[in-house]
Amino acid sequence: MKTHPSHYVIIFGGACAGSEAAAQLAQRGIYAVVVDQKALPYGKIEDGLPKWHVKLRDKEERKIDEKITHPNVQFVPKTRLGRDIDFNDVVNNWGFSAVFLAIGAWRDRPLPVEGINDFVGKGLYYQNPFVEWFNHKHEPDYQGPQLEIHDGAIVVGGGLASIDVMKILMLETTLDALTRMGYETDLLTLEKEGIPAVLKKFNLKFEDLGLKGATLFYRRRSIDMPLAQMPPNATPEVVEKIQKTRQKILNLAMQKYLFKFQELSLPVDKIVEGDRLAGLVFRKTEVVDGKVRDLPGTEFEVRAPLIISSIGSIPEPIPGIPSAGELFRVEDPETGKVEGYRNVFAVGNAVTGKGNIRESELHARKVSRWVMDNFLQWTEEDYQRFKELGGESGETPGPELQQFIQEKGLLSVEQIEAINQKIKALQERAGYNGDYWQWREKHLPVRLEQLIAEGKARS
Repeated sequence: MKTHPSHYVIIFGGACAGSEAAAQLAQRGIYAVVVDQKALPYGKIEDGLPKWHVKLRDKEERKIDEKITHPNVQFVPKTRLGRDIDFNDVVNNWGFSAVFLAIGAWRDRPLPVEGINDFVGKGLYYQNPFVEWFNHKHEPDYQGPQLEIHDGAIVVGGGLASIDVMKILMLETTLDALTRMGYETDLLTLEKEGIPAVLKKFNLKFEDLGLKGATLFYRRRSIDMPLAQMPPNATPEVVEKIQKTRQKILNLAMQKYLFKFQELSLPVDKIVEGDRLAGLVFRKTEVVDGKVRDLPGTEFEVRAPLIISSIGSIPEPIPGIPSAGELFRVEDPETGKVEGYRNVFAVGNAVTGKGNIRESELHARKVSRWVMDNFLQWTEEDYQRFKELGGESGETPGPELQQFIQEKGLLSVEQIEAINQKIKALQERAGYNGDYWQWREKHLPVRLEQLIAEGKARS
């Protein structure tokens, strides 16, 4: 297809928000290039959604594939913003009509205990690298960090992600115990049916495994856990209903995966033995008018062979991108416009602060449409008029089309081709030849369900 005058947008991050923004732009005839730090543009669908979510993962990745392979969209893998490509250079010198940031939240919020990060890998893991390891450790060619799981671990958290971490701990330790005892099952069966149901098949009880189990510590009450969304300005009746739903979700997870839960407990200090973290000191808390208050003098020690922090994810800082606390600083979340820049917009959970797939897509859709309608001033009617005038033919534009192109501020074919040369250089640097489907086939990880079906894996 011949190149034609248009706008051109670069999008950093290719998962739910980035691919949705690319699709919205492409459908209006705008060129987009999606740049992703990984080989495939799946983000936390691949690395943060625990691998037992087979159907959801495949569904969401198919949606991303469809959006990324639109004729108006190019893809650049293995290219990280702030490391392989300079943000301000792209904004100021590459000639894009707009820049989108859809890089998600890959950094763990630090556990607020002084000096605790000295023990990462020495009794302490953070949620994001822990789940990424869990998702890929079964792969025959896995070369990432080697983590260890211990019975009796404790997790500091309270959201849905922390429930996933609890499940991983309980599934892995149960599976190991059953294997040592000579019983055969696999992780996907254990997750689907639940630990008690699988043990019943073997005429076993959890106590027979000799395991202590893992415990989740939360600074608030169980009814405060964000396991179900509380609508703004909720009535007392709605608040009570949501709180009951949260309690039910937690109880069902505990019954099915047999982990323990301790509410109203805030970590305030560490327990160190030699060069390893050996536990945490907690202080009791209370919730008053929705706020957490710790209670001095109520400290208690919890020793554990492994501690995992699961208190939330935040965007990684990128030189040149302003932040407001833990999120990107935007003038208005509805428009995503990043402060201090004329044509830079942020979409997804780097703005919303939520890891929800649907919310990331909706935010990206809303922002991209606003950018097209209001910033680029390229409405659906403009695009239809452009096509009527033969703008997509790739032929030399006539006087009326030329005037329309100038009025709408579209980039010329020469400007677009200059950008394409820069993109091609990035692609070549990553070893990508432009054939997305071939690249995907080569880099798609080996799936656990495939190995189980072939009798090559138990976990």
